[in-house]
Amino acid sequence: MLRTELHVPSHLQFLSVVENWLLGSLEVALADQVDWPTQSNRLRLVLVEAYSNVVRHAHKDQPNLPVVIRLELKDRDLYLEIWDQGEGFDAANYHPPSFDPSQEGGYGWLILHRLMDKVEYHLQLNEGCNCLKLETTLPFEPA
Repeated sequence: MLRTELHVPSHLQFLSVVENWLLGSLEVALADQVDWPTQSNRLRLVLVEAYSNVVRHAHKDQPNLPVVIRLELKDRDLYLEIWDQGEGFDAANYHPPSFDPSQEGGYGWLILHRLMDKVEYHLQLNEGCNCLKLETTLPFEPA
């Protein structure tokens, strides 16, 4: 079992720090159990989408607000939480993109749902923070 947490500023310049932390932690724990190149690409896309949404939307222009990312791994069950202090996102009012070239947003939520088994967003939990919970079971593919 692996459990770790990262507190990082809300600025895209920290994206590589976030990626290296998550992927490095998981590679140590999982590299011999899964197709690591495929799974690391999948998880990198999920993490980039989730973290950049916090930076660009929830904490827009407030780099002093920390983003808290929690990772838990039990066997090949992965649990990822991304905590922010923004106003929050109303998932009930989300409409999937129509793939009209004029539409600029809305793809991130779709990406998360396609790449993860479970996606939940909870508004105003601990001390007014929001939490994006992502879960998946990584397929067993020994190296």
